[in-house]
This record gives sequence, C-alpha cells and structure tokens, in this order.
Amino acid sequence: MGLSTHVLDTMHGGPAAGMEVALFTTDGDQATLVKRFTLNADGRSDAPLYDNSTLKVGTYRLVFDVAAYFKAKGVTLPEPNFLNRVSLDFGVAHTDQHYHVPLLVSPWSYSTYRGS
Repeated sequence: MGLSTHVLDTMHGGPAAGMEVALFTTDGDQATLVKRFTLNADGRSDAPLYDNSTLKVGTYRLVFDVAAYFKAKGVTLPEPNFLNRVSLDFGVAHTDQHYHVPLLVSPWSYSTYRGS
C-alpha cells in the first residue's frame, strides 16, 4: 500500500473532508514539495500518496492546513489562532510495509500515530 493519510475532525466527530494537505520529502532542513491535495469525503486522499514501488527509505513531512479547514467549517477562531498548520515529520525505514499517518485534530489539539 505504501504511504497514506487520514484526518478525523474531533470537534465535529467525523472525517476532515476538504482539508488541504501538502506532502514533502525532507533532507535535513531542506523540504521538497511532492504534491498538494484535498481530502475527500472520508478524510483521505483519493489515492495512496506513494505505492510500495515508488516509496523510498527516507524522511517525509505532511502539512495539514488545520486553521483554514476549521474557518471554512464556520468555527470562530481567535487571532492568532492556536493551531495554524500541523506539520508531521516522519521516517520510512521499510518500503515493503504500509505507512499510514492518521491525524486526529481540533482547533486546539492534535495527535497522530503510525496506523495500519
């Protein structure tokens, strides 16, 4: 399966449909944009971000546009808001395994883990 992501909106109790996400490869302080995408109705990308044949050992970054998502949902956020973009840096050591990077998020908190 390669690399995938999924976002759940814990404030509203459902998938974060419409959230904008960017995927980068990283090398030290350098980050190279791979793609930008919008999460579908299930809070997922429409296709895997990488399949096992194109996923490489290395470091990656997913950036989730949390503040824009909640503003679009009509949530009144303070200025400046607590969370703007959530950036998750992670490593891939085994390209024959599935790396799923879920994000559970509200305007004030988030958590992640390596899913299956």
